[in-house]
Amino acid sequence: MTRSLAVLTGGHPFDEDAFDALLGRLGDWSITHLHHPEAEQAVAEGAIDSADAVLFYDMPGYDFDTGVAIARPPSPEFRERLRARFTSGRGAVAMHHAIAGWAAWPEWSEWIGGRFLYTPGTVRGVAKPDSGYRHDVEYTAEVVAQHPVTDGLPDQFEMCDELYLAEIFEGDVEPLVRARHSFTRDNFYSAKLAVAGKMFSNEGWDHDEGSNLVAWASRAIAAPLIYLQFGDGPAAYENPAVLKILANALEFVASPPKT
Repeated sequence: MTRSLAVLTGGHPFDEDAFDALLGRLGDWSITHLHHPEAEQAVAEGAIDSADAVLFYDMPGYDFDTGVAIARPPSPEFRERLRARFTSGRGAVAMHHAIAGWAAWPEWSEWIGGRFLYTPGTVRGVAKPDSGYRHDVEYTAEVVAQHPVTDGLPDQFEMCDELYLAEIFEGDVEPLVRARHSFTRDNFYSAKLAVAGKMFSNEGWDHDEGSNLVAWASRAIAAPLIYLQFGDGPAAYENPAVLKILANALEFVASPPKT
């Protein structure tokens, strides 16, 4: 049976051909692509209401033109449509840079289970520095839970991908996969400096040690929401473990709501 999948992209550059190839290997899905900025209005008008699953691979809500990330929230209509979907029990998967989307809308980060900050900000009432990133990190991913999303994965698998030093709400999510990597300031670069044109720099930047979680299960109101940090580019897209966990995650959130 073919099911419907809405895929949201935009707000962050990516290799579109390679990502489309990944989606093409997922199996029997009818895929609708929604790209920002038009995606926001499309969702507000009901474009994802009936989709069996939604994949957020987007990073909306920013203006980077001034060299400083200026965040804005989505429209009230967009927010209400997402709330209605999640209230009905229809779930979603958020992938990679989606954790940085809608930074001016705290409800999104509560649903997703964490937040990546492009500028210093307040997270759950606590002042936090901008988050960190590091491209092309070679690490071992370790499955830490038996769950439908990790079904069929090896206990460990090798990755080459971007990692984040960000705010992860460990106490409110179900850990699925951890990275064997040191999540400390010295191993990451400042997102704020990158936006200002100083790529690959952590000069004058400080950050507490962070979580090594790279995949987890969360809840968005009454719906399942799976976050996968995997997915910066072709090296991750072509990894069989990434394909497997993404396919599992979409299958899991597309299951009929429990009554």
